[in-house]
Amino acid sequence: MSLRDREVDRIASAQQTLDVLYDMSQLLGTQLDKETLATCIGMIESGVNPEALAAVIQELRREGARANAVRAASGRAGGG
Repeated sequence: MSLRDREVDRIASAQQTLDVLYDMSQLLGTQLDKETLATCIGMIESGVNPEALAAVIQELRREGARANAVRAASGRAGGG
């Protein structure tokens, strides 16, 4: 098997693994898109603590929800 063939197999295997992990994340209701999931996997493979990463994602979601609520409230208050 040539070096190119091995690289193609490696990429195909990585894509298949990502597809399986994405399917699992959908079943678990993580609300992560495939690109975000791939980024998280890469960060974990680079040594980021998975629990800390999960905590950051949860906090970002809470902050986003608060920001959306403030925007919605200010839109209603403005009569718009």
